[in-house]
Amino acid sequence: MKIVKFASIVMGEGYTPESEKAFFQNPHNDTSFFGVSSLEEACKLAVELKLRGYECLELCGAFGADGAQKVIKATDGKIAVGFSIHLPEQDNLFDRLFS
Repeated sequence: MKIVKFASIVMGEGYTPESEKAFFQNPHNDTSFFGVSSLEEACKLAVELKLRGYECLELCGAFGADGAQKVIKATDGKIAVGFSIHLPEQDNLFDRLFS
């Protein structure tokens, strides 16, 4: 059975992928979580992950569509990249948190 290598990347001030990371594994998946402080750092990490055989990246909402496109470009479109969004009815909650 194939093991899928999946990573989730969250972006926030002060994060570094060297110190903000976690790993989980089961018979079906290798799952990794990383924190980065910038889009540039995320693109660099994404290239490293591609070279290590990761097949899917899920980005936090801070990346937005434009950031996701930059990560896709950095990985030559060779791995699946998604990003988290929220429902419009929660805009006020997110605006309060991140304004």
